[in-house]
Amino acid sequence: MGARNPISKSFSLPDGREITIETGKLATQADGSVVVRAGDTMLLATVVSSTEAKPDQSFFPLSVDYQEKFAAGGRIPGNFFRRETKLSDYEVLICRLVDRAIRPLFADTYRFETQVNIQLISGDKETMPDALVALAASSAIAVSNIPWEGPISEVRVAKIGGEYIVNPMRSALSSATLDIIVAATMKDVTMVEGEANECSEKELIEAIKIGHEAIKVQIEAQLALAEMVGEKALVKREVPEALVNEEIENIVVEYCAEKIKSLATQATDKTFRKNKFKEIKTEMIEVLTNLKGEDYVVENAKFLDMYYDKYKKKLVRGVILDTGSRLDGRGNKDIRPIWCEVGYLPAAHGSAIFNRGETQALTTLTLGSKLDEAIYDTALVQSMEKFLLHYNFPGFSVGEVKPNRGPGRREVGHANLAARSIKKVMPDNPYTIRIVSDILESNGSSSMATVCAGSMALMDGGIQIKAPVAGIAMGMIAEAGKIAILSDILGDEDALGDMDFKVTGTVNGITGCQMDIKIDGLPYEQLEQALEQARVGRLHIIDCMAEAIAKPNAELKPHAPRIEEIHIDKSFIGAVIGPGGKIIQEMQATTGTVITIEEVDNKGIVKIASNNADSIKAAMDRIKQITFVPTVGDEYDAVIVTIQPYGAFVDFMGGKSGLVHISELSHERLNAVEDKFKEGDHIRVKLIGIEDRTGKLRLSAKALLPRPERK
Repeated sequence: MGARNPISKSFSLPDGREITIETGKLATQADGSVVVRAGDTMLLATVVSSTEAKPDQSFFPLSVDYQEKFAAGGRIPGNFFRRETKLSDYEVLICRLVDRAIRPLFADTYRFETQVNIQLISGDKETMPDALVALAASSAIAVSNIPWEGPISEVRVAKIGGEYIVNPMRSALSSATLDIIVAATMKDVTMVEGEANECSEKELIEAIKIGHEAIKVQIEAQLALAEMVGEKALVKREVPEALVNEEIENIVVEYCAEKIKSLATQATDKTFRKNKFKEIKTEMIEVLTNLKGEDYVVENAKFLDMYYDKYKKKLVRGVILDTGSRLDGRGNKDIRPIWCEVGYLPAAHGSAIFNRGETQALTTLTLGSKLDEAIYDTALVQSMEKFLLHYNFPGFSVGEVKPNRGPGRREVGHANLAARSIKKVMPDNPYTIRIVSDILESNGSSSMATVCAGSMALMDGGIQIKAPVAGIAMGMIAEAGKIAILSDILGDEDALGDMDFKVTGTVNGITGCQMDIKIDGLPYEQLEQALEQARVGRLHIIDCMAEAIAKPNAELKPHAPRIEEIHIDKSFIGAVIGPGGKIIQEMQATTGTVITIEEVDNKGIVKIASNNADSIKAAMDRIKQITFVPTVGDEYDAVIVTIQPYGAFVDFMGGKSGLVHISELSHERLNAVEDKFKEGDHIRVKLIGIEDRTGKLRLSAKALLPRPERK
C-alpha cells in the first residue's frame, strides 16, 4: 500500500537545479517504483520481473516502454480516439535510449521476463524528460530486489555558447553546437547518442567526460535511496547459475574448434560463411547422433546450441585478436570496397545507390510543399517537421522471409540517427524534404549506408547541402589485455564484438554518433583511438562518394516541384485567403499550384509550389495584384467599369479601383463623360492622390496626355 509520506533522496545538477527521487508512495505492488521530479516535470517508473522463466527460455525477455500522458502537459490528445494509443516515434526513441543502457547489465543467465515502464505524469515545457527517463528506470530497479550490475543514469550534455551544460533547458538547446545523451555506470560509459555541428573528436570526448561526472552524482543518490529503503532493495534475488555439461562442451570443442578456427582465417563472404558455420554444426550433430543416438541429441540440444555459439564467438574473436585478420580478410582499419551511383531512378526528385561490401542502400529524395510537413504531437510540444527520413529493412536484405508489418523500433532508431546526422548540413529552403532509404542488402552498417546514400540523393536532387555526410560503424574486441579496434564492421563482428560505435560527419567534423558498449571498461585512450580511426575511415568514404558526385547539382531535376516565396504585409493575408478560403482555392485551381501562407515575424510568407514555372508566375501575379499598395505618382493600365456624371470609375492591377474625375479625363472640356468614353475602354492613368480619411484613390488620365498647343 502506498504511503502518504514517501522515502526520498535529492541531488543537484552542476548548475544547482534540484532533482528528487522518491519511492513508496505510488505503484507499490510493482517490484520497484519511483517518482523522479525536476521542476514541474515528474516521471513514474515501475519495474516488474517474473519469478519463473519460461521452459527453455534462451534469451532475456526485457521490454522497456515510455509513454507521455497528455494530461501531463494539460492537453487532450489530438487523435481520433482522444486518448493515448500506440507509442509515437519520439517515445520509441526514448525507449531505445533506456533499453540500450540497462540491458547489458543483467546477467547472461537471468532469463526472467522483465518489464520497465516509465510514464510522464507531469511536465513543463522547459524540462526535457528524455534526459531523466533512464534515471527513473534505474532507480526503480535499484529499489527492487531484481539483480543487476547497476545503477546507471543518463544525462544530456550540450555545448552552448562555448560551455558544456548538463541537462539544459529546452529553449537553450536551439543554440547548441553539440547535443548528446550519455549513459554510464559509476565506472564506465555504456552508451552515447547525439548530434553536433561538425564538432571535433576532442569536443565529443570532453562532453562525454562531463556527462560521466554528473552521472556519478546521480548514481550515488540511487544507492543512498536503496539504503534508505532497506532489505527490499538491498537483498537481491539469486542469479541462476549457468547450465553446465562438460561432456557436451568437450564434444563441441573436439569436433568443431579447429574447423571454426580454419573458417575464421579464410576470407569469405557472408553467405558462404553462414552456410559453412551451419554445416560444421550439422555434421557434428550427425556424428553425435550415430555415436549416441537421436534421443541423446534431442535431450542435449540446448547444450549443443549453447556451446557451439559460445566457442564460435570465442574462437573467431581469438583469430581477430591474434592475427589481425578479419572474417572477410580485411585488416582492422580497412574499409570494404565501395561503389556509388546517383540518378538511378529517373522519376524521383533525386536518388542514389551506396554499396559497401555486402551492404547496399537505395535512397530516394522527394520534394514537397508546406502542406507535406509532418505533425509531431507530444504531451509537451506540438511542432511541424519539414525534413523527414525513413528507413526500411526488408527480410530479403538478409535472405530471410519476414512479414512486412511496418517499421519496428530498430527501423525508427536507425532513421533517427541518419536524419540527425544529415540535418546538420541542410540549407534553409522552402521545401518539405523526404528521404527514404531502402536497404536491399545488409551485412552491417546499414544505418551508415543510409547516411551516405541520403547525402548523395540530396546532392543529386540539387539541394545545396553544406557538405557531404558519410557514416562509419566501428567495433571493438577486447580480451585478456588485447584490444582490436575494427573499422566498418560486419554484421558478424557486431554480434561477437564488445562495441558498436557509429560516427557520422563531413570532412570538417562530426555531425552524429551512437555508441553502445557491451563490456565493462572502455578507457578514454581507446575511445580516442576509435574516433581517430573513424575519422580516417569517414574521409576515405567521402572520397569514394565524390567519384559519383562531389557537390550538389546546380539545378533541381526538371520534373521536381519549384517553390517560390514572396513576402506580403500581414494585413493582406486575409485578402489572399478570401472568405472561407475562396480566393486561395480559386487561385490554386486555375493556376495548378499549391499555395500556403503563414505569418512569421509580422509578415505574411507566401509559398507557391508547382512543376510549371508559368503556373508559379500566374499565381504570383495574382497575389501581387491583391497585395499591391498604390503609390502616388505611379502609372497604371486601367479599364473603365462605371461612368457617372462626375467621372469614370476604373479598375487596375486586377483588383484596385479609383475615380478619374471628369476634369481629369482630358485636357479639353467635357460636358459628359460619354462624349469621349464608354464602359470597357482601356486608358492609361496616373495616381495623383489618396484621400487621408477614406483612402480613396484619385486618378488622372489627363496627366499622361500631351498638353494641346495654345492657339
